[in-house]
Amino acid sequence: MSDPISSAENLISEFCITDPKEIDVEAIAFDRGIEVVYDTLKGCEATLVGYGQRAIATVNPSPSRGRQRFSVSHEIGHWLLHRGQSFRCRTDDIELNYTSNNNFEKEADEFASNLLMPRPIFLPAIKSTKHLGLSDLQLVANDFQVSLQAIALRLAAIDTLPIIVACYSSEKLLWYRRAQHVPNRWWLKSCLDEDTFAYDVLRNGKASTHPRKQSADAWFENDDSDEYDLFEQSLPSLSGQVLVLLYLDDPEMCAAGFDPNLRINKR
Repeated sequence: MSDPISSAENLISEFCITDPKEIDVEAIAFDRGIEVVYDTLKGCEATLVGYGQRAIATVNPSPSRGRQRFSVSHEIGHWLLHRGQSFRCRTDDIELNYTSNNNFEKEADEFASNLLMPRPIFLPAIKSTKHLGLSDLQLVANDFQVSLQAIALRLAAIDTLPIIVACYSSEKLLWYRRAQHVPNRWWLKSCLDEDTFAYDVLRNGKASTHPRKQSADAWFENDDSDEYDLFEQSLPSLSGQVLVLLYLDDPEMCAAGFDPNLRINKR
């Protein structure tokens, strides 16, 4: 059985895709024996039922084309990676997938991310942006027909920049993803600090127009975090949530070693 990344990359190579506009997920699904049907579902965003070499993926209609494309790609991933199973997927609820112990869902998400944002196409698009900000990433998201959240998470996954992507509600940290070379020792606070711009965004619903410098101690539990600055940008996400992009541009933050003052040094 192929792993999610190589399985997605093989499809991109097989179809000779060189531009995000060429990633037709319905056509790819059909080629692999999956009929995509858009119909109202309750309690899930997509289902997959297969027999032999054929399958039907039913996807909830959505005004967000990015959500639909991710759902279809997610089901293609299940079909290629986990054939023989039937699935009811909450592909719209990234918190459940990222905190779930269900490896099938995580693998299908990883497949979808690599299919919709293939590294050879995605990296040049990111490098062509003038600034690292959510507004610039939104333009890339539009080109790839995915959500801003998906773009930000993909940026963290490819580990080319020292960033952390996180989502908070007014009560707590819901999920996060850090670039691999950002040390685990930087421990995000479990609740939004009143000094963060994200707190103002969540309270007032007004998005940051560009990344702004912020003291790292507004974001991390570490005692030495007040010695560093970072760049923060935050945007309203789902109702009552805020999407955060933290850019650790100080090389010393990424070179920092084990923090003996924290009882837990990894998440």
